[in-house]
Amino acid sequence: MTSHSSPSVWMASIGAAVLSSVVAFGSPARAETTITAVMESGVRVTDPILTTAHITRDFAYMIYDTLLGMNSKFEVEPQMASVKISDDKLTYTFTLRDGLKWHDGSDVKPDDCVASLERWMKRDSGGQLIHDDMASLKVTGDKTFALTLKKPFAPALQILAKPSSLVPFMMPKKVAETPADQPIKGFDGSGPFKVVDFKPGVKVVFEKFKDYKPAPGKADWFAGGKVADVDKVVWETMPDSQTAINALMSGEIDFYQTPSYDLLPVLQANPELTVKVMDKTGSQFIGRMNFLYPPFNNKKLRQAALAAFDQKDFLDAAVGHPEYFQKCGATMGCGTPYGFADGSETLTHGGDMAKAKKLLKEGGYDGTPIVILQPTDNASITTQPLVAAQLLRKAGFKVKLEPMDWQSVVIRRASKAKPSEGGWNMFFTGWEIPEINTPLNNPMLNARGDQAWFGWPKDEKFEGLRKEFMDASDEAGRKAAAEKIQSYAMDDVLFVPLGQYTSPWAWSNKLSGIPDTPFPVFWGVSKKD
Repeated sequence: MTSHSSPSVWMASIGAAVLSSVVAFGSPARAETTITAVMESGVRVTDPILTTAHITRDFAYMIYDTLLGMNSKFEVEPQMASVKISDDKLTYTFTLRDGLKWHDGSDVKPDDCVASLERWMKRDSGGQLIHDDMASLKVTGDKTFALTLKKPFAPALQILAKPSSLVPFMMPKKVAETPADQPIKGFDGSGPFKVVDFKPGVKVVFEKFKDYKPAPGKADWFAGGKVADVDKVVWETMPDSQTAINALMSGEIDFYQTPSYDLLPVLQANPELTVKVMDKTGSQFIGRMNFLYPPFNNKKLRQAALAAFDQKDFLDAAVGHPEYFQKCGATMGCGTPYGFADGSETLTHGGDMAKAKKLLKEGGYDGTPIVILQPTDNASITTQPLVAAQLLRKAGFKVKLEPMDWQSVVIRRASKAKPSEGGWNMFFTGWEIPEINTPLNNPMLNARGDQAWFGWPKDEKFEGLRKEFMDASDEAGRKAAAEKIQSYAMDDVLFVPLGQYTSPWAWSNKLSGIPDTPFPVFWGVSKKD
């Protein structure tokens, strides 16, 4: 007959084994903590200088760092470097803090930063303005480099610390020397996380960079100590909002950035979840036209499209819940110091279809189809192309919708090909208000032709208005210039503001420390079992 040990003997033997392993190998290993998130879209484009796509910017914040950071009061703080300004306000000397390393283990050096800034200046609207007045940008020591201007430029540090599109992220020199119109290769940054697995459009796995030394102080927006409190962050791509919400409810994922407005009550009723609007400043929907090709190389036809649009139609379709949106015709956002709305009256008061048809006739529209890029997988901007197509057809335009995922839109909108040969006439997107609230950082308020944002308007008179803003000696002068910029931008239809909105995020209560930032970041976030 088989002999069986008593329960007490069995437990004692297990305890002895555990004790033996602790004595032999030290304390038991801590369980690895992983946050799984579904962001606004999958990641395919990974170069944050080549595109203003928010998902690319968010990806970049995980792995790169910045020289300066902006806090929640819009104040500039040292991040990778401190800065000293000369008495004549012309020279900015940056000193890198100790312990900065790239993910490959090599030291961050001043020539890396110089190369990074030079590449960024070629594409960013504010960076171009700095470059216009730059006398030199050069290494001055083992940990120092200097930016020298031809004349004082007061907003320089604000531009260098801007938290969004395009952010001057620091990269190794070998990466930053990539031509500004070509994508970088690899993911070698110096930020709090590093990429350990990347499947384009499907999944990104970030791992805590153990050699990262946070800046001093507590993290506040994009300044201070960016401390990684979990071992890994995984970004999973899911096909639709319902799938992601089911995954959040079941505990399969921990965070969801863009839940459908219609499904918010389901999440809000779950005591194990938090649903909250973190970005109180909100965002702005916009439509952008291509100035290179017919019909929108014709000002009257751009004005016809503008007259056909009614903001409320777009907001009702995209958001649907008035508590999350407001009509706003300000190119620099409502509630900002430069939130003028001149020229947007038809947008915010129901549109003017009769005016649209009149302008269409005056502009000599010849029936050229308007190719509109239609993202199918980004919940916040899937409806705008459909609403636009309906209104434009009603005005008399012919419209061709091109369905594709958002990352394909991001790639295709950079093409200058003819609309009939793989290009485009119009696309829609959204901007956070802090990244468009001045003429210096708003990418759409740039009329430098090939150096401008997608759509490529070229207008020296408008650039003169931006210079007037930049050269103003006081806030009254800047406001006067900003009001002129608003009126000119609406008359020329540099872009179409389509209203302001806020977007709640949803996350498991297992997470704590979600930063109160305009868009999700994962430093300072911890997870309990």
